[in-house]
Amino acid sequence: MGPATGSQRRFPSGAEYAEALQHTQLCFHHPELKGARPELTGLGLPRPISGAFASVFSLTSPTSGRRYAVKCFTRHVPDQERRYEAISSRLALLDPTELSQPWNLGFEYLPDAISVGRERYPVLKMEWAEAVTLSSWLDANHADRIAVDRLADRFEELTRDLAGHQIAHGDLQHGNLLVASDDTLRLVDYDGMYVPALAGLGGTERGHRNYQSPLRGNDDFGVELDRFSAWVIFLSLKAIASEPALWSRLHEPSGEFLLLTEEDFTSPAGSARLQTLLTHPDRMVSGLADQVRTLACQPLDMLPPLTLTVPGQRPAATVITDNTAHRGAAAPGTGGLPGWMAGHLTSAASPSQPAPSVAPPDRFQIRTPLDVAVAVVWPLMSAVTVLALFMGLATAPFVPAVPVLAAATFSVFGWARRAERAQARAVLSVLTAERDRLDDPVKADGKLRKDRAKFDAAETKRIADHPRAQSRLTASHHGELQQIEKRRVRKRKELDKKIAGLSEKRRKELRTALASRQSDYVRERLGRRLIAQNPPHGIGPKLAARLAAAGVRTAADFTGYRTVHNAHYNSVGAELVLSNGRRIDVQGIGEAKAIALDAWRRQLVAAAEADQPTALTAQERQSIDQGIEVRRTRLTAELRSVDAAAEASRTKAQQELEDGRARLTRENTLAGERARRQRQEFSRRAVTLQQDSARHAALSSAAGTAEAHRRRLSLVRYLRFLYTGR
Repeated sequence: MGPATGSQRRFPSGAEYAEALQHTQLCFHHPELKGARPELTGLGLPRPISGAFASVFSLTSPTSGRRYAVKCFTRHVPDQERRYEAISSRLALLDPTELSQPWNLGFEYLPDAISVGRERYPVLKMEWAEAVTLSSWLDANHADRIAVDRLADRFEELTRDLAGHQIAHGDLQHGNLLVASDDTLRLVDYDGMYVPALAGLGGTERGHRNYQSPLRGNDDFGVELDRFSAWVIFLSLKAIASEPALWSRLHEPSGEFLLLTEEDFTSPAGSARLQTLLTHPDRMVSGLADQVRTLACQPLDMLPPLTLTVPGQRPAATVITDNTAHRGAAAPGTGGLPGWMAGHLTSAASPSQPAPSVAPPDRFQIRTPLDVAVAVVWPLMSAVTVLALFMGLATAPFVPAVPVLAAATFSVFGWARRAERAQARAVLSVLTAERDRLDDPVKADGKLRKDRAKFDAAETKRIADHPRAQSRLTASHHGELQQIEKRRVRKRKELDKKIAGLSEKRRKELRTALASRQSDYVRERLGRRLIAQNPPHGIGPKLAARLAAAGVRTAADFTGYRTVHNAHYNSVGAELVLSNGRRIDVQGIGEAKAIALDAWRRQLVAAAEADQPTALTAQERQSIDQGIEVRRTRLTAELRSVDAAAEASRTKAQQELEDGRARLTRENTLAGERARRQRQEFSRRAVTLQQDSARHAALSSAAGTAEAHRRRLSLVRYLRFLYTGR
């Protein structure tokens, strides 16, 4: 066998498996698959059905003649063998007689079953289901409303089977739900299945995006995996059963969904498909659509199963929404579910509200001695009054009424002392006080709706702002890249211009150096010609001495003369111009002698220039060339540094972009987590509100009953009780 399995191991591609399956006698080691006949394409090659993790081939065993679906893995799946062994063991324990339909297909995980090249790889051998996918079945049967409705009920029964055995498929969707010829369902693709033995492991996939909750994450893996997709599929089937034309209106040919897509769950407000279902005249359809819309923004662990009570399980809590659409009255036993679902789903209601422990009495019970006394006083006082009237004993008009008033006062005293009245008042006071401690359900519901609407608006803005912030960040990054490139191009142009000018600069320096050498040669020749030794015409020794005293000894000490007009003597003189530019006036040197000196110098200059060098020495040229090369090297290095600096700036900009994206993602993730907790809080408040509303109603009803009982304990009924006992 090849390298150890693990995340580093490479698995063959579907094409490589297809090539190997051309020779099943050689590639398989399992006796039932060795020599099996694969289903072929029109080109005579094994036909693959490719997925995210594997390619599936149809093979007919030469020994049993049975047809199998053989899954060949193209990617590593963590804990693959352990997962399939746990799934296989759990499914093997299922009693077919207890299942609603034969949805469970037998499979066998075969390690090292197939050879591709020099290595062996595992395969999954599963029974071949003679069935069609759910979407294909709906293509052919969506107009049969009875058949579609029956299939919806069978799908619900399938989800009840799964939930009842603590199993989750993990990827319920049209391609993994097959419909057999008897219109019963089959489940295929158990790669992401959850069974209790796998609790604690992470998921291997997130399921088809058009069937999963937007809040499902990579780490979600438990019995609740199928809940959202189950509601989506059930809604789709019930909607088509109610109005078959919805299949043509909302479904797309070969579309990877039934009626709703991922965008409908993530952006329900802008979903035309979901709005069509929400406003459907069939209350079952609109109510289910409202349920799906609500569940799309709730965490997986808070979602109810499609069948809310499962035999052998603790009833799941009912999801209470704050949506007003299709609310309906809650039927008894449905725990606040909309009325349209009361006849279809058996719900575990929210906790029943306790009734008052003591029922107030509504009639008097047992006569007390005081009651007997009151009963005796009335006839006695009546007799006294009659006797007084008969015997004419009354001296004033009000005297006959005194015995009656006394009897009445005594009766009121006895009535007020009855324990039944005190008990009724006490019960009514307790109920009223407890009811008054609860928030007004109408106000609480209004506040919850207002808070939820404010939250939804903020969430909608936040979700919309996130891509805009990313776009702004990307635009800023592109702008920075453009500025970096502009600076790079500008600096390169400047340096390229300088490099291109080096040739002209070399020529200029060569000319300058040659001119300097020639100037030095002429100056040196002139410096050797002393005026005193070779005086020009008209310059005698005395005048030569004056010139020497003034600093003019050789032809190199002066460059010419300037005439000077003497206005005082109305004459023209001359000043000699020294080599440093200073002018001097030498006594005896007039214009004529200055001209003679200048002419003498010019002759010497001409003679020197005739003999001056006409080219630089090799050493002088080399020195200039070396200087030019040094500058060229420096400019070339600057050119490279410009590119390096630009690349460093681009790298920095890219890092800032990635950091910015990471920051936005982190902020969005944290905001999403806060939103998730807020949604949980809204759900909790909604459940509490429902319970408080029910409690408020129960207390109000009990208080009304207590008040009615208290009113029945009237003085008239007390007097009747005194003489009749009722």
